[in-house]
Amino acid sequence: MLSGIKIVEFEALGPAPFAGMLLADLGAEVTVIHRKAAAETPGKEERNLLDRGKRSIALDLKNGGDVQVAKALVAQADGLTEGMRPGVMERLGFGPDEMLAMNPALVYGRMTGWGQDGPRAKQAGHDLNYLSLSGALFYGGVAGDTPGVPPTMLGDIGGGAMYLAVGMLAGLLRARETGRGGVVDAAIVDGTSHMMALLLSMGDQFSTTSRGSSLLDGPHWSRCYACSCGGHVSVQCLEPKFYAMFLEAMGLTDDAGFVAQFDAEQWPVQTARLAGMFAGKPRAHWAEIFANSDACVAPVLSPEEARSDPHVVARGIWTAHGPAPAPRFDSMPLQEPSPSPARGQHSGEILKDLEDRGLI
Repeated sequence: MLSGIKIVEFEALGPAPFAGMLLADLGAEVTVIHRKAAAETPGKEERNLLDRGKRSIALDLKNGGDVQVAKALVAQADGLTEGMRPGVMERLGFGPDEMLAMNPALVYGRMTGWGQDGPRAKQAGHDLNYLSLSGALFYGGVAGDTPGVPPTMLGDIGGGAMYLAVGMLAGLLRARETGRGGVVDAAIVDGTSHMMALLLSMGDQFSTTSRGSSLLDGPHWSRCYACSCGGHVSVQCLEPKFYAMFLEAMGLTDDAGFVAQFDAEQWPVQTARLAGMFAGKPRAHWAEIFANSDACVAPVLSPEEARSDPHVVARGIWTAHGPAPAPRFDSMPLQEPSPSPARGQHSGEILKDLEDRGLI
């Protein structure tokens, strides 16, 4: 889908290379400028899953010759992505002012936790910190517990990499129409705050002051339950029709204690009763009970277990090189991504290509 698009990615951690992987999965030619230092360690070949489908060149951005190579790559690129702290790229001589002066149509993507400005802009932080400050972590747990630690997908990927990728695509569309590029400022604290819109759209049904009492973090029908085997199942039958199916499968259709689905005062008692029921049988039992049901119940699988789930297998979600590209397109067959390159693996061919084109 992105065939012909050239992206230069400066080596970073986490969400920035994930965004680059996503663009490469969609067909863009992504060239990573890796640092040379690690590549010079004898016998060491680093391969990162997030580099799959990309080309790698190892450069020292404090070396004059390597700087010229990096600038030649940027000069003929459609986009650039970086995940440094604010000011680092400018100190290296690769800030947006310099790069856009050289390539006015360039879309310059910047991935940070706090953004390019503001009191915390140059402060260190991690996924959990950005979620905390945005308000998104407030709902990460049930009443009475401390907020849980969600997987990094929520902040680094959901609020970070995905917003960088969308910003890059929007910028590329405008550049194609106008010939003008620009800067994409993708900050995790911005993205996770923006993602809160879905919860806030529920209005009075979602509390912003009391954790564990809102529509999705308080009810007996929206949580996980422990099973006798030590495993867990997830339940989230929000709509009344699905709730009715859930009660039927649990043998509770005629139980007066479960008639009121949305009475928050009854949720603690209803939760305790369901917890006792789920704890009486193993996860496999409940998985079988709800296997063909619209009651919105599913077993909580480990990543290893998920790979062998019949639905996951049927869709070919896992490949030899990690999860399959997403999303899918009806006009393009699902292709297995190419393996991640060793650091600097394509340095020779990239240099030769630049030389042949008279760029270095």
